[in-house]
Amino acid sequence: MENILKIAAQKLRYLSLTTYYNHYKKQPINQKQVLFLSQSRKELSGNFYYIRQAMQDRFIVKSVLSDDSVTNKMLAKLMAESHYILLDDFYPAIYPVHLREETRLIQVWHAIGAFKTVGYARKNSMLTLTHRGYTDAIVSSPSIINDYARAFHMDPRHIHPIGIPRSDIFFDETYAKQIKEELYQQHPQLENKKIILFAPTFRGNNIHHAYYDYDQIDFKHLQESLGDDYFCIIKMHPFIKQRSQALDSHFFLDLSSQREINDLLFITDILITDYSSVIFEASLLNIPTIFFAYDLENYISERDFFYPYEEYTYGPVVKNEEELVKAIRHPVIDQQKLERFKEKFVASCDGHASERFVEVLLEGGKL
Repeated sequence: MENILKIAAQKLRYLSLTTYYNHYKKQPINQKQVLFLSQSRKELSGNFYYIRQAMQDRFIVKSVLSDDSVTNKMLAKLMAESHYILLDDFYPAIYPVHLREETRLIQVWHAIGAFKTVGYARKNSMLTLTHRGYTDAIVSSPSIINDYARAFHMDPRHIHPIGIPRSDIFFDETYAKQIKEELYQQHPQLENKKIILFAPTFRGNNIHHAYYDYDQIDFKHLQESLGDDYFCIIKMHPFIKQRSQALDSHFFLDLSSQREINDLLFITDILITDYSSVIFEASLLNIPTIFFAYDLENYISERDFFYPYEEYTYGPVVKNEEELVKAIRHPVIDQQKLERFKEKFVASCDGHASERFVEVLLEGGKL
């Protein structure tokens, strides 16, 4: 009964939003107005932040983010009067609305590369109201245009391989130096340690059922096995609300509450992940990466990847804690495989993606 009421309330909201939108779209559109929409971000972070910086003062900027209190009427008015609407994730309220022809609905997807299947590329995705109506999208490499065209049900000609704006920081030496200094000032216990970043993705079908199986790793035993030369930063996916067992602050630092992971990579010596797109960012910094894929077969059957898993693994794949400890003590990276990986997935990330986004998507320039 509760689910039925939720669905009914959602349908009423969509109907209300559409009704208001159809009213406001009779008014002239503002050719210079850009609207940022997100139901997961509390501020203009990630790709939004870097695009906003590159826009400078050349556009009128509006935003509706997760903590903003707006009515359907207010949201519909902003949508109707904005020439450009930018999303960086799934935004269910907008898909039932038939946007006016002049509107550019641009998906600036938050993840780099093409790893876990999304949108229409996912199993049984056609049964749900999912990513629809995008006029444009961006990707990190020409090689993955068709993957995103499939995921978003788009013409490949409207997928632009301009790079991912938030990746620009990895080519900014001044920024890297500043972030390192700030992190060590905030967390002096990290200095002179080999920094492990533990950053797995979530399991479960959506934000409401997201979890991680902490039983797969005994953090106390991991600490005892590695000793005082190491320090481990834990960065769980934002969807994961439950936390692991009590951790020793002399060895572990939980920074899961931080929305962005990129800054942490600048001080990372070894990355431990599984099916997270952080592997693409880590590749830009040549960070030795361990793939802790204890449930690989099950994950493939439930979610799957755009390409065979072995095409992503430029570091060792481990299935249990014993193998994990061994891989941490002897970090390796397959340099030839890493270079092939970067050419395929992040070839357009060169430090200038943000300015290209503005030039190509907002000002009508050519690649």
